[in-house]
Amino acid sequence: MKFQPGPISDPRTNQLLAALPDAEWTRWEPYLEPVELALGQVLSESGHAPAHVHFPTTAIVSMLHMTQDGASTEVAVIGNDGVVGISLFMGGNAMPNWTVVQSAGLGYRLSAQAVTSEVKRGGAVLLTLLRYTQALMDQVAQTAACNRYHSIDQLLCRRLLLALDRLPSSGLMMTQELLANLLGVRREGVTAAARKLQRDGVIRYSRGRIDVLDRVRLAQRTGDWPARIPVPRAGRTAMTLAA
Repeated sequence: MKFQPGPISDPRTNQLLAALPDAEWTRWEPYLEPVELALGQVLSESGHAPAHVHFPTTAIVSMLHMTQDGASTEVAVIGNDGVVGISLFMGGNAMPNWTVVQSAGLGYRLSAQAVTSEVKRGGAVLLTLLRYTQALMDQVAQTAACNRYHSIDQLLCRRLLLALDRLPSSGLMMTQELLANLLGVRREGVTAAARKLQRDGVIRYSRGRIDVLDRVRLAQRTGDWPARIPVPRAGRTAMTLAA
């Protein structure tokens, strides 16, 4: 969706754009196009090369794996920490996953041609993008392990934390049906898990909005507290929950 007059965010709210050296940023800035990313908007489809890469600033995007019968599960979350469309600079042009906006917001996009041209230059831009890709692959691996070994309660807590890490507030607009689809579980399981968290004062849930009241206790309930691992991201070290 092209940007319409209204709220606009600083492009360097995105951590990858903020990590670019001054010379590269000066070269990139004129080509960055502000966009509004709507809930449910598909940014790339399985087997198709995206026309742009997207740098979310306030939006959150899910990388989804789809089965032949139409079921889906989330394998990674991308927000202001990263970029959507890594296939354009990894040489494959297309990915086996879909990327869909799961929390509406703002971002910036860069054409596929511009990205390819920048990557061919090598240097700081390519290094930054490759380090982020490593972090994204780490997240995919963590998600796979969590989906195999964790309970629905733990999966819900982890997913809420992944969103909170990429939002400026503690409030999330997310229905239980959406969460169930992202986690690849039955809605009844998410409902029961959310009720436990609300009963214990960890979250407050009402009409599709989830407010996290106690982030520390939420993290403890992932089953990994206090285990944390360093993940390289955008030329710096970030902390991400281990699977």
